[in-house]
Formats: sequence, structure tokens, C-alpha cells
Amino acid sequence: MVKMRLLRMGDKKNPIYRIVVVDSRKAATGEYIDCVGHYRPTCDPIELDVKADLAKDWLSKGVQPTETVKNLLVKAGVVEKSEKLSPSKTKGKKSNK
Repeated sequence: MVKMRLLRMGDKKNPIYRIVVVDSRKAATGEYIDCVGHYRPTCDPIELDVKADLAKDWLSKGVQPTETVKNLLVKAGVVEKSEKLSPSKTKGKKSNK
């Protein structure tokens, strides 16, 4: 499966992330298929640069973005925010009745 996720770069305590399209079986720092943009959270204001046409093209091909990347794409205006982005990762406590 092909995913769109963040690739961490930069120095210690000064991260720069690339938004990349990668095979999900590859390592987090491994080679990627395409670079869609970059994100620098330590700048004021936050620097977010996304190639919108390229991101939409990959999403139309069925690439699944991670939760963080989907939030960044919504912030950049590439995709519209849905009511619920994905199912909850945690399970609720069972009640003993």
C-alpha cells in the first residue's frame, strides 16, 4: 500500500518535515516515490508548503495520508475537512453490567 507521510529532517530540536509519498513497507527514513511538500513547525508563523496539484493527483490515485498529513492538507486547503477523519485508535472501556 502506498501512503503519504512525514519524513523528518533537520537538526536536533529544529525539525523540518517533508511530505512524501512512500511504500508503507519501506523504512521511515528510506527512499520515497515523490515529495509533495514540506512543513516547518518551529518557525513563527508555521511554514507549510504543499504542491496542491501534485497532492490531489496522488490522492486521486488512492494514496492514503496519515492522520497528521491529512490535517496538514486540510490546513493548506488541498482537501476538505470531513466530520471524522478516521476511526478512533483507542478502544473504550468495557462496562461490567
